[in-house]
Amino acid sequence: MAQVSAKPGITKAELRERKEEAAAEPVPFAQRRFFGLTIWTWACAALLLAASAIRLYDLSAKVMHHDEGVNGVFTATLFHQGGYKYNPENFHGPSLYYAALLTTSVASFFHGREGLSLFTIRLVPALFGIGVVWLLLCLRRYLGTFGALAAATLAALSPGMVFFSRYFIHEIMFVFFTLGIIVAWLKYRETARPRYFILAAASAALLGTTKETWIITVAVWMLAVPCMLAFYTLFGSYADEADKKKSKKAKLAQPETSAFPAWSNQRLYATAAGVFAGIWVVLYSSFFMNFPQGVLDSVLTFKTWFATSQHHDHMHPWSTYLTWMWKEEAAILILGALGTLVALAKSTSRFMVFTSFWAIGILAAYSLVPYKTPWLDLSILLPLIILAGYGLGQAAQGWPRLAAGGLLLAACAVSGYQAVDLAFVGYDNDTHPYVYAHTNRDFLVLVDDVESIAAHSGDGKQLGITIMAPEHWPLPWYLRDYPKAGYWGKVVDTQEPVIIAYDSQLDEVNRRFGERYRIIGSHYLRGNKLILYLRKDLQP
Repeated sequence: MAQVSAKPGITKAELRERKEEAAAEPVPFAQRRFFGLTIWTWACAALLLAASAIRLYDLSAKVMHHDEGVNGVFTATLFHQGGYKYNPENFHGPSLYYAALLTTSVASFFHGREGLSLFTIRLVPALFGIGVVWLLLCLRRYLGTFGALAAATLAALSPGMVFFSRYFIHEIMFVFFTLGIIVAWLKYRETARPRYFILAAASAALLGTTKETWIITVAVWMLAVPCMLAFYTLFGSYADEADKKKSKKAKLAQPETSAFPAWSNQRLYATAAGVFAGIWVVLYSSFFMNFPQGVLDSVLTFKTWFATSQHHDHMHPWSTYLTWMWKEEAAILILGALGTLVALAKSTSRFMVFTSFWAIGILAAYSLVPYKTPWLDLSILLPLIILAGYGLGQAAQGWPRLAAGGLLLAACAVSGYQAVDLAFVGYDNDTHPYVYAHTNRDFLVLVDDVESIAAHSGDGKQLGITIMAPEHWPLPWYLRDYPKAGYWGKVVDTQEPVIIAYDSQLDEVNRRFGERYRIIGSHYLRGNKLILYLRKDLQP
């Protein structure tokens, strides 16, 4: 039975009438209690536990990607030296590094220098990936109980959402803060509580300090809003009364029990603006260590990123994202497209009509930009997942529940299999679209060989290593504790015990160093072969 409590202004007769109405209604299945908790609570807990398991299990096993290595070294420098400066030329925003500084600092409190590890830095995207699932559950009011659970389940098992939640790059944080803005804004619209408006402003600032592509998302939203209003005005006006009845029914069942202090618009907007500006300035200025240059660079960066969007190394046809999603996210793509049609056809929810135009707009925007990388798929997947949940929720109301549940189960079986295969088996198999210029797992054997040499030489971490290979990332992360590792990118004179060179440099290295060094192994790095040399007076 729904609980109804008194509040000022309600007469005893009105309260009695509400109690009678609430008692007459059957308790929805999701609200039934089991061991003191509702079925909904148990379902959410089980889903979050499953999402956590697939994101956290064996998190360090996969070899680092090139970009992870770069981000890892930035974090290591911040961890050891306390220094970081935003670089608008090639790298993204600072929020990822400061979040990783938090996890590594906490871990180092218990484990010392070992607190900085692959697990502790990858823990950041893993936690934010779990957070995305949680935020989708917060859309229950708009998607319905079944729809919210469906959307969260699809996100929990999405191959892309899983794979990049185990990847130390910015993308999953970007998705989390994108969704954070949406959820906080909707909660503010529902409750008028100032804290949600301020939370939306904080999420917006953190989105901007995570990645420069925030400008694409915001631009799409700014177009989606008038499209939604125009569409809803033309086709959705008949639904207003239904929405009012639903809102009235909710208020009868659970009337507000407390009053909130009124904020003037000026006070609210000023506070939100201060929170937004504070987060932006503090992070981009590296806690005022790079002020005002870091803040200025956060604006000037768009000149650089406009040029990057024309980068020939990552140029792909306009249809590439659809192709990638069809191969890796077919279930979400199909269900999301159907959900879009349902949302537009019914036009009973302004939020879902907005989300439809958001999905169409973000797909169009990223497809039109020639520069394409697989992790950008996540920004397209997010509204599609919401729409897929909505469509399944609507189907559950019109179909037998088992039919809608069966469709969700089939989608999860396909996505779950692909997610597990990608995350734990084929993570360096470049036949998968999401495996994009990834480091071969054989690279870890090279690292093991270097560590074995260091252990037997007596030099330990003071082993001298000359890296002549032009392409060597993520090696600087794995050799971060070797202060005598030098990265030259070309053949140079050296007396150090170890040389690492490309196979294309083989003739020159043999000619210059062949009398003093010998080859002890070769390993692949993204299609290139690295040759490991050891000075002849040392044993491997």
